[in-house]
Amino acid sequence: MKLTKGQKVFNVVNFFLMLAVCLITVYPLWYTVIASFSDPLAVSTGSVTILPVGFELASFKKVFEMDNIWTAYGNTIFYSVFGTLLNMVLTILGAYPLSKRRLKGRRVFMLFILITMWFNAGMMPSFLNYRDLGLYDTRAAILLCGAIDTFNVILMRTFFENVPDSMEESAKLDGANDWRILLNIYLPLSVPAIATVTMYYFVGRWNSYFWSMLLLKDQSKVPLQVLLKKLIVEVSYSVNEAVDMSATVMTEQTIVYATIVIAVLPMLILYPFLQKFFVKGIMVGAIKG
Repeated sequence: MKLTKGQKVFNVVNFFLMLAVCLITVYPLWYTVIASFSDPLAVSTGSVTILPVGFELASFKKVFEMDNIWTAYGNTIFYSVFGTLLNMVLTILGAYPLSKRRLKGRRVFMLFILITMWFNAGMMPSFLNYRDLGLYDTRAAILLCGAIDTFNVILMRTFFENVPDSMEESAKLDGANDWRILLNIYLPLSVPAIATVTMYYFVGRWNSYFWSMLLLKDQSKVPLQVLLKKLIVEVSYSVNEAVDMSATVMTEQTIVYATIVIAVLPMLILYPFLQKFFVKGIMVGAIKG
């Protein structure tokens, strides 16, 4: 089909607009990578823009020599893996019954769940609640913090609602109960949705630092993100207070960039393997089938 003049102009404008958005989105990550490999002096003077200036691995070597970086990295993996597992168990167990029209009080339950999307207890009441429950400075507090997300529950519930009722009825005729139906029918059919929600939870767990910063006093329990925030704050303070741009400050800047690269590397490796599920799952509920 021949495009009109207006359609051609729209395609050209749309192409350059999307290209600009992609560049704005990708450039910060690209700059972090090239700065981590560049000469510290070139980074501090702003000479690094598009390509690395020099080639230095001293920052990565310094990061690898830090004992607390590996402890924090292990904590992040622990919180992300087991926290995501807890998230998925609670989300699936919450979404499955809510997808059943036979559930009495279903609308009331959904109303109370939806309210949490706009209203919450706030920072101080939540902190006091964790403290009074004896969870302050414990790993359990980080696992239980954000153990379920309302949006993801709705996402899973919508996908479960799209599973034909006839499959459940056939399974019940064969003597299957709800647990067996959930495990043998709903979960295998919901792999795209499960992969998508798992990715949401895992990325959120991996990047979270706020509650870890508030609830954890023992430095041996803090995740990588808390350590990274501490490094960034210390470098910013050093740069603002220094009269001269000392070698220490310049080295610390590249160490921060190297730490960021190491922190985001697992996400960059993991996403391509889940992308095929993510593309399908992101449209969950868009078409009622």
